[in-house]
Parts: sequence; structure tokens; C-alpha cells
Amino acid sequence: MTNPQSMARPTAAELDILNVLWANGPSTVRVVAEALNRQKRTGYTTVLKFMQIMAGKGLVVRDETQQAHVYRAAVSEQETRNRFVDDLAGRLFAGRPARLALHALTAEQVSDQELEQIRALLDARRGT
Repeated sequence: MTNPQSMARPTAAELDILNVLWANGPSTVRVVAEALNRQKRTGYTTVLKFMQIMAGKGLVVRDETQQAHVYRAAVSEQETRNRFVDDLAGRLFAGRPARLALHALTAEQVSDQELEQIRALLDARRGT
């Protein structure tokens, strides 16, 4: 995958497209457009243009060996999340991801299952 530090930050519309590619794997523009249309009306040519721009930014890779070009995400979902968290923590929480996590936990209702996952992560970080 790419270096997260050199990766372009996707826009909201580009994230929508990446979410489809992460969920479905390599896909044609038509498949992505149909998936996006289930959420909000999006034209085929609009999706095509976005995916062409994303290829230029290095966010997707286009396979031109088939008649219908197939696109795949060039960045992983985890890399992208890490990049956004790092940016947000840097700008709003003095570069401290822990402060971001504490804020998120106090600002939102957390389910018992999520609390168990957080507890397991903390235990693993402590080595217990």
C-alpha cells in the first residue's frame, strides 16, 4: 500500500467511493455507481469523473486490461482511518490521540460491546 504520510486526503465523496471499494473489492464504475445510488442519487458520469480524479491522486488504481475498467482502492481502510485520526488529533488535540479518544468516549453513548472491545485493547496495551 501507499505511504500514509504522502497519501492525499480523500474528500467526503471520495470516501463514499472508497467505502464501496473496501466493502466490495475491485469494481467497475457501474458497480460503484449502483452501490452509491442506494444511498443517494449519483450519476454514472459523476462517479466516473471522481474515480478518474482519485486515480490521479493515487487513491485508486485502474485496471485497463478489460473492456470495462476495474478500479481498486490503492489505500487501505486502516491507513485512511489512521491518517484522519492523526490529522484530527494534531489539529484539535495537541497531537495526542488519547485526548481524541477520551473526548469521543465522553461525547457519545458507548455500547457494552464497544466497552468490552476498548477494555480488551487497553489490557493488550498493558500486556495483561
